[in-house]
Amino acid sequence: MRVDGIIFADERLIAPLRTDPALEQVANVATLPGIVGASLAMPDVHWGYGFPIGGVAAMHADGGVVSPGGIGFDINCGVRLLRSDLVASEIRPRLEPLADALFAAIPSGVGARPGQRLALHDLDEVMCKGARWAVERGFGWSSDLDRTEERGEMVGAIPGDVSHRAHERGADQLGTLGSGNHFIEVQVVDRVLEPSAATALGLEVGAVTVMIHCGSRGLGHQVCTDHLTSMDTAAARAGIVLPDRQLACAPLGSPEANAYLAAMAAAANFAWANRQLIGQAVRAAFERVFSTPAVRLGLELVYDLSHNVAKIEQHHVAGQRIALCVHRKGATRAFPPGHPDVPAEYRAIGQPVLIPGDMGRCSYVAVGAPGAMELTFGSSCHGAGRSLSRHAAVRLLRGVDVAKQLGAQGIVVRAERRDLLAEEASPAYKDVEIVVEVSANAGLIRPVARLRPLIVVKG
Repeated sequence: MRVDGIIFADERLIAPLRTDPALEQVANVATLPGIVGASLAMPDVHWGYGFPIGGVAAMHADGGVVSPGGIGFDINCGVRLLRSDLVASEIRPRLEPLADALFAAIPSGVGARPGQRLALHDLDEVMCKGARWAVERGFGWSSDLDRTEERGEMVGAIPGDVSHRAHERGADQLGTLGSGNHFIEVQVVDRVLEPSAATALGLEVGAVTVMIHCGSRGLGHQVCTDHLTSMDTAAARAGIVLPDRQLACAPLGSPEANAYLAAMAAAANFAWANRQLIGQAVRAAFERVFSTPAVRLGLELVYDLSHNVAKIEQHHVAGQRIALCVHRKGATRAFPPGHPDVPAEYRAIGQPVLIPGDMGRCSYVAVGAPGAMELTFGSSCHGAGRSLSRHAAVRLLRGVDVAKQLGAQGIVVRAERRDLLAEEASPAYKDVEIVVEVSANAGLIRPVARLRPLIVVKG
């Protein structure tokens, strides 16, 4: 280990982690060349590919490496939150038709019906422009871009570094939700913890929100798969000895690293365009059910952020401001008030941080705090984090009707395969209340509002 490994946790979270291979992965990441500060794990940490999910690692831009395992297969998987002027009492009588409308409007699940079918040259434009491509074609409002990380358009994307196979996989997946832990959730704000920040974000108790969680689909997965192969060769050529082959990496500035970062940016832009289209489809579904234009319903974007990406950023290390390649895998930016990369309208409160829980428990909206810049390169948790593998969750809940249980809680569920809901049920996840509490106590975030689910749409 070139640096320490640091896990943000309390005794409730660390006890089950003591036998989790995620801790070994934290130690393995600490061996990578050019790593700065520490190998970090957020409170939602769990085992992943190479890096733990919930892992953060910053590498010297000069002398460090980039590792696809530190970003993940679902490049720019992220969360988008819409607020509204609707209140819970207005929406409860229409939960069933609204759930049907959302499920019909947004393709979900593995092998679901296709989304926007794109010619390869149009797909290249999506990978260059990101969310802007969608807005230019009427899928959303210009204000959406102001409230999206990087304005939904990561610079440096080169579609030519994305393989033909990745192009093929992404050609009909734009505007689709996917499967696994991806979801659309209609929620109600049931608690406000910091009123001034909540007001700035357009949130108040009783208001209806919509949270969208998805990423770059098969295109991003293929980008990661393709470039892992070239990374093996690059690491060997550079004489880098790895404790785990899944940490395959390339020196920053090398042809392999440059090609991967260009393809990663292209996949990230695809993901932002994907969430932009889904967000607009959500607005259209509300319009149909409530017979009212989305603008009159107040269905504005609060924020859209990424939690699977690497970025070249400036940070203070040992009193010097230096360029670092910050890997965030299952972790989000949590920039504090005053940071220039926070949208101007939110700069006084800090960057919004969106923290999904699970489909039977609450989610949180927070804002970045100064401690994140001091301790985690401006990063925080991205959700509750799994406590059980999908197979273990299915074994535990064999014979349990998860949809019926959620219905008893007043939560309407729509899913392509109801038998797979056990994989995403509450027992499969850590308690988001604890994860948020630990993150706040460490000074990484300031919790603003809690959101309780009313409708869950799953793949």
